[in-house]
Amino acid sequence: MVICAKKQKNCLCQELTQGDCWIALSVDHNIGLILSARVGKHTDKLLTELWVSTEGKTDCKIWHTDEWGGYERIFRSSEVQHTASKKYTQPIERTNGIIRQQTGRWHRRQNKFGKQWEQTKVTTRLVVGYFNWIWTHSRKGTTAAQRAGLADIPWQWDDIITYPTFY
Repeated sequence: MVICAKKQKNCLCQELTQGDCWIALSVDHNIGLILSARVGKHTDKLLTELWVSTEGKTDCKIWHTDEWGGYERIFRSSEVQHTASKKYTQPIERTNGIIRQQTGRWHRRQNKFGKQWEQTKVTTRLVVGYFNWIWTHSRKGTTAAQRAGLADIPWQWDDIITYPTFY
């Protein structure tokens, strides 16, 4: 079991299972659909997991990211075009903010703050499912799944619960 037992600034180098827990997202830039989400330390391993889990879900080879050096290390030997620009990462940060607001699990100073990473992973899956399939964008009036052509109408929680699987 991985536990967020203390803040990252108080962790030693060898304490890889404690400290900050990051959520990495890959989002389709045009429609806002979350393609993949991973939970873990802010490391090359987390980025690799995100990249591998995104492959096959889109044929896009352009990644817009922030200026963290891990992207250059991971994308160096691939055919991915990498652009580090605040202009293109703002929609991703907005999506991340919406997800964080919808879930109190990532707010450290609340009683519902999640200390067990496995539970955070499960919660992330539920929140991403909600964001893609149920949550209707206030200006566009549709869900991300509708904009992607994956659904005709917004889903309900019963639809997500009875769907065979998604990850």
